[in-house]
Amino acid sequence: MAEFKLPANSKVNKHGRVFKAPDGAKHVRRFRIYRYDPDSGENPRIDTYELDMDSCGPMVLDALIKIKNEIDPTLTFRRSCREGICGSCAMNIDGHNGLACICASDDIDGDVRISPLPHRPVVKDLVPDLTDFYAQYASIKPWLQTRTPAPPDRERLQSKADQQKVDRPSACILCACCSTSCPSYWWNSDRYLGPAALLAAYRWIVDSRDEATGERLDELEDPFRLYRCHTIMNCTEACPKDLNPAQAIGEIKQMLVRRRY
Repeated sequence: MAEFKLPANSKVNKHGRVFKAPDGAKHVRRFRIYRYDPDSGENPRIDTYELDMDSCGPMVLDALIKIKNEIDPTLTFRRSCREGICGSCAMNIDGHNGLACICASDDIDGDVRISPLPHRPVVKDLVPDLTDFYAQYASIKPWLQTRTPAPPDRERLQSKADQQKVDRPSACILCACCSTSCPSYWWNSDRYLGPAALLAAYRWIVDSRDEATGERLDELEDPFRLYRCHTIMNCTEACPKDLNPAQAIGEIKQMLVRRRY
C-alpha cells in the first residue's frame, strides 16, 4: 500500500539546538543545518549556528569547518579538495544542490539552510548514502573496452575532433548533484541509472577508441535504465561543472533510434 505521509521517525524537528554568536560579533550569519544521528534513536532536527563572518572564510564549506572545529565537533560532513574538483562536499544549500566549497555565503539571502543531498538515505548529518549511485556508475563499465591489440610503440591515438567529444563529459566529478535533483531518479532510483551514470555511459559511447559501442547501447536500451529520463532538465541546472547530462541522454536516445534504420 502506498504511503502518502512520512514515517513518524522521519519528520524533522525544526527547533533543534541553537549556538549563539560570541559577544561583540558584528557580522553575524545564521546557518540552519540538518542534523541526524541514527545511533541516537531521535528524529532529525535543524540546529542553528550563529557565526561571526569577520573570522570565517567566504564559502559555505569554510563555515562548516569553523562550526566543526570551534563550536560543535559532532557535526558530520564530507569534504576534501576545497576547489570544486573532488565532489565530496556536495549538499543541498538554500534549496539547491551544489558544492559547499564553491558556494559563497554572501550569495545567499537570509539564513543559510544546509541539508544532505535529497532523496538518499542519510548516513549521518550531511552525509548521504551513495552506495547505489556508485554501483550504477560501475554498471556502465566506465573504462576503455577494445578487441584489437594496442599498438606496441605508442598509445591509442585519436583526432583532436574526437577528443573534444569526450572532453566535457569527462569533467564529471561524480558529486551526485544532478542525479539527486532528478524527480525520475527519486521515484525509480532502483532501476533508472540517473543522469550521472548516463553521462558517463555517453562519454564512452562516443570515444573513438572504444570498440564496445553496440554492447553499451544494448545495455541501455531498457524502459527504465535510460527511458525514465523525461528531460526535466534539473540535472543540467544542478551541475556545478556546467555539464549537460540531459543533452547526453538525448543523444544516446537518438543513437538507439538511428541504429534501427
